[in-house]
Amino acid sequence: MRRAQENAFADFVRDASPSLLTTAWMLSGDPHVAEELVQEALARVYVRWERVSPDRPTAYARRVLVNLHTDRWRRRRREVLTDDPPETAPLPGLSAGERVDLAVDLVAALQALPRRERECVVLRHYLDLSEKDAAATLGVSVGTVKSSTSRGLAALRAALTEEEKIHA
Repeated sequence: MRRAQENAFADFVRDASPSLLTTAWMLSGDPHVAEELVQEALARVYVRWERVSPDRPTAYARRVLVNLHTDRWRRRRREVLTDDPPETAPLPGLSAGERVDLAVDLVAALQALPRRERECVVLRHYLDLSEKDAAATLGVSVGTVKSSTSRGLAALRAALTEEEKIHA
């Protein structure tokens, strides 16, 4: 790889890593797994960097990340549940206690969703991808994205509403 391409890749990694890490964390629910997914995705993007479209390298990296997450999920179908919440990032406008409770509730509710619904909700509502882009990223039809997102949001609403009633 030429020096200019290496510099372009280094700039890409610096700019895209935080977004990719957050996406991976929301998909996996585990900060350590998220870091591994991002590192592997960036390594795979590096190998193909000369062929990656210069207009949308983040979309390509996101697709690699989602595919890696799916592969990992398929290999390890036996899920280990834990009561320990992941570390949370601060959210503006809320007190520290409210931030932790909200983030833990949301992550727990996301992890309770089936894999496809969780992926669709994260891609559509966290990454703000269109239905078409989310479908292309996941390799499914637009209708599958629509129905999975709808079911996922309904389940999240129900879970978070139930959580509010418990804490009230």
